Amino acid sequence: MRTISSAVEMTALAKEAKRSGKSVGFVPTMGALHAGHLSLVSAGRARTDILVTSIFVNPTQFGPKEDFSKYPRTLEKDSELLVDAGVDYLFYPTVEEMYPKDASTWVAVEGISERLDGKSRPGHFRGVTTVVSKLFNIVLPDLAFFGQKDAAQVAVIRKMVRDLNFDVHIFVCPTVRESDGLAMSSRNVYLSPEQRKQALVLYRSLMRVRLLADKGESDVAKLIAEAKQVIAEEPGVRLDYFEIVSSDTLQAVRDTSKGALVAVAAYVGQTRLIDNLLLL
Repeated sequence: MRTISSAVEMTALAKEAKRSGKSVGFVPTMGALHAGHLSLVSAGRARTDILVTSIFVNPTQFGPKEDFSKYPRTLEKDSELLVDAGVDYLFYPTVEEMYPKDASTWVAVEGISERLDGKSRPGHFRGVTTVVSKLFNIVLPDLAFFGQKDAAQVAVIRKMVRDLNFDVHIFVCPTVRESDGLAMSSRNVYLSPEQRKQALVLYRSLMRVRLLADKGESDVAKLIAEAKQVIAEEPGVRLDYFEIVSSDTLQAVRDTSKGALVAVAAYVGQTRLIDNLLLL
């Protein structure tokens, strides 16, 4: 695996691969890699000739009181995992490389970016879409791989790709979970053993909705009420949102008869976690 810090060099290598008739796959990450990230790498390795993974803790998607400064940074361990997984190039730029001092351009996907996490974290998705558009322009991927756990992010990026005519296919991989159901997240390392147990309430609330939906319940108000009741049973967890929305637009739906995204975000201590499931 070759580590690249220069955007110009990364683009030159991608263009060289494409001239040779090779497909380029891309897995963007913020590092602190776990099995969820590696599932994306595995999917990319199986479907493309040249695989690029980026590690960049993007400052523009963090709010002023969020965890940018303490976000886990484990480059040495991450690099070892990526080598073992067969990644060809690790793109590891500095903040200065991605955001020159005179940069003043943003990519904002209006409307959808203010829903779910965008409502709770104003400006978050503007930071995400700006950096992802820059990464797409640098890496020039044919396929880019994202996780279902970040379903709202996926919806926003897919709309950006459609609206701006990016020549890239977005491939979404299933959420990877611990054996007890907790969705894998780089932020799970923040949790104490007790908080780790409390965090399972997110998964339980989703499973309550799935159980009721499997029994024929499709009224969104009833499903949300049941889910919130589950979360209320865990006093150490503070709910941010529990919503049932269209997986494409993130707009609320009244019933789940045509499918829906069931999404939850909550604070366990000071740690904000997200999870979701799809009702088909």
